[in-house]
Amino acid sequence: MADVLQTTFGDSLLSDLLDDYIDKLPSPEALKFKVLVKNKKIGTLKETHERHGFNKHGKVEELEEEEEQEQEEEEEVKEIESYDNFLTRLNQETEMEEKKTLPITLFKKKKVRKIRISLALSDLVIYTKAEKFKSFQYSRLYQQFNENNSIGETQARKLSKTRAYEFIFHTKNFITRIYPKATRADSSNFNPQEFWNIGCQMEYLKQNNRWLDFMALNFQTPGLPMDLQNGKFLDNGGCGYILKPHFLRDAKSNFNPSKIRDSNPLTLTMRLISGIQLPLGNSSSNKIDTLVIVEVFGVPNDHMKQQTRVVKKNAFSPRWNETFTFIIQVPELALIRFVVENQGLLTGNEFLGQYTLPVLCMDKGYRRIPLCSKTGESLEPASLFVYVWYIR
Repeated sequence: MADVLQTTFGDSLLSDLLDDYIDKLPSPEALKFKVLVKNKKIGTLKETHERHGFNKHGKVEELEEEEEQEQEEEEEVKEIESYDNFLTRLNQETEMEEKKTLPITLFKKKKVRKIRISLALSDLVIYTKAEKFKSFQYSRLYQQFNENNSIGETQARKLSKTRAYEFIFHTKNFITRIYPKATRADSSNFNPQEFWNIGCQMEYLKQNNRWLDFMALNFQTPGLPMDLQNGKFLDNGGCGYILKPHFLRDAKSNFNPSKIRDSNPLTLTMRLISGIQLPLGNSSSNKIDTLVIVEVFGVPNDHMKQQTRVVKKNAFSPRWNETFTFIIQVPELALIRFVVENQGLLTGNEFLGQYTLPVLCMDKGYRRIPLCSKTGESLEPASLFVYVWYIR
């Protein structure tokens, strides 16, 4: 595998430390056009650097790792921690570090197993070393800058509610990967928005992997999570990188997606005027009963949904002329999704098309909103016609 990676990617494969990034993560600019390998790793970065250029073909070494648990572990403390209590614990840890009285271990030792790893493959892991998550406190005290944690969906959701300040503090310093729970055997996806809200960058993906400020998902499974994923990256020209909002990067920020303080809300008002050549779905004629659902995704308080009336027997040029207003507390994290449906009284509504984009990417004035299929393909010329204006 190491040979294949090196042959395929050549100089694009990051196989050694960058000169200016010996003890910190590189910027996206420094890693532009580079391919990074994320895997388990043997030894330190210094040892890897010293072996660079040597022939490691066929060499294998053993690595000890904790055995995987059948079920995700429960967090010991179940109460929701306040920001003041979190700051108190941080200050205590700083004092312990200054006095050199840090505890040797913070948890009970678990059963370990030995695994064999190719040294050549291990040495291709530079800034993305896979490291099992133990606790936020352990990471603050002992985790190295190039170590990436993996947290299960269930545990991550629980921590995001009970330890939101600590979770955001963690993602300011370490790349964090969220993976789906074991019961998702059908490749279904979790909603990535809840983990974007706390700054997570990297997620499990069966067909592709990207590390940046987004949730990687099962790309083979269409639906709402994939619509949000595709819409998120319309920002910044779809280049693959989105800078987190300042409150998810600022070390002094006390942002909590469930407890919004001192926000600068945005009032988004739009008039949904009409539709243009809407898809027909399973119908053989354009005489279907169309409606539009407009939904905002973001922090919990910003999740809102509004719906037009049904226009009977018209998919070619339905007119709604309805005005909607959304008061959005954290527009930097908000996405807006337009879904067109065919009303079905007995079998339920039929999905016809959708489009999702970041709220702050919407321009004022008269706008045409293109529609995409369930699997993300363009449905041109199908679109919606709206008039948009903001009030701060």
